[in-house]
Amino acid sequence: MTDATSAKSARRHHWRRDLVELAALFTAVSVADAVANAVVHGPSGPVLLCCSAVVLLATAGFHTWWSGRHDHAPPPTDTGAAAPTAPAVPEGEPQETALWRMRTTVRDQPGSLAALCTALAGHRVDILSLQTHPLSDGTVDEFLLRAPVPLPAAELTRTVAAAGGSRTWLERADAHDLVDAPTRMLGLATRTALDSAELPLALRQLLGRCTIRSVPAAALKGRPPAEQVPDEGILEEHRMKFRDPSGGTVTIERPHLPFTPTEFARVRALVELDARLGQRVPPRRDVLTLPEGNAITVRRADTSDLAAAREMHDRCSARTLAMRYQGPVADAERYLDHLLTPRFGRTLAVETASGRLVALGHLLWDGEETEVALLVEDAWQRRGIGSELLRRLVGMAADAGCASVYVITQASNTGMVAAMRGLGLPLDYQIEEGTLVISARPEGLPARRESVRPEAAARVVPGSGPQVS
Repeated sequence: MTDATSAKSARRHHWRRDLVELAALFTAVSVADAVANAVVHGPSGPVLLCCSAVVLLATAGFHTWWSGRHDHAPPPTDTGAAAPTAPAVPEGEPQETALWRMRTTVRDQPGSLAALCTALAGHRVDILSLQTHPLSDGTVDEFLLRAPVPLPAAELTRTVAAAGGSRTWLERADAHDLVDAPTRMLGLATRTALDSAELPLALRQLLGRCTIRSVPAAALKGRPPAEQVPDEGILEEHRMKFRDPSGGTVTIERPHLPFTPTEFARVRALVELDARLGQRVPPRRDVLTLPEGNAITVRRADTSDLAAAREMHDRCSARTLAMRYQGPVADAERYLDHLLTPRFGRTLAVETASGRLVALGHLLWDGEETEVALLVEDAWQRRGIGSELLRRLVGMAADAGCASVYVITQASNTGMVAAMRGLGLPLDYQIEEGTLVISARPEGLPARRESVRPEAAARVVPGSGPQVS
């Protein structure tokens, strides 16, 4: 329709409306004149006026009642549309939430991620961060979610599946997961650069629940040798393998969740950084004074202390070595290289003022638990050195997030029993055929922090080593 045609039509409708209004006006005047004549000249004029007033009042009252009823009536319900999901709490009120880490696989096509985010928003789930891991047959999306506490994990998983997600994995998260991925990687790289013993813990922090197994290149008696792994490493669905920078291999397993190429590249970067920097131990040294006045130095130890540790072995009695290694004394030195390697845990050494090594304390990663082992030269026993080493080692385990620590000794080793009781922690005792296992949970012990922050401990299973304390 052109502008000219529209203008003509508007003028035509305007004249029609005016004619209708004029006709209505003349009709109203005529009716009013007839009513006036009937009232003035008719015998029942006053009665007619009273009836008209009653009709007008009744009409006004009915209109007021009808309007009030419809103003308060509920809105009509549309039975053809799905009712929206009502929020769990009124808008504006705070709601208790929980953090979740979720990983799911979606099709690599436009709109897949948008559909998933829309489905999560329908349950009032807030997406705090998102990482994508491209694969050949799709994309793995890793979310950090803040969801209402009443929303169960099963319902969240069903929502993701309905939106196109598959192979969904979900677990609770904590405040440490709020750090973005680049910042987390820089922090893990810093920890690894400062201390060789931090690599297993950094890998555990990066990958979540997993098992890390280190196998030395030179196998101990009864242990298989390390597997030959190419420089670039090996990536399988639930397993990764790398060359250990200190020799041997590092195997990482995660049965409940496949590894992605992105995770493989991150782990390889940390392993390569550790290999380039070589073995390193924080240079911290603490000088203490024993009750009798002798000064000792407590420091971290590594394989550079191997010769001094062997000399201390030569000065120890057969009984002391037997209590420490729970086996033939001749095999004791075979374990030293393994024990002093930072990859399998942390070792503290005690030196006299003249530089002689007189005691060693080991903290060995063993899955969710951690083994503590002590060896004090005979001439320096019962002076408080063992208790000091034990307290420091258990404090280091607490700093690393270890759930529990244990020692294995002989039931006749009253010195170790007294040192464990001196921690002031609840203890569990298990005795079998003269072997005593004492366990404790270190979270209640004030720790003397070194370079380790209170992150989750690695689940590390040493490939070889003494089953002793």
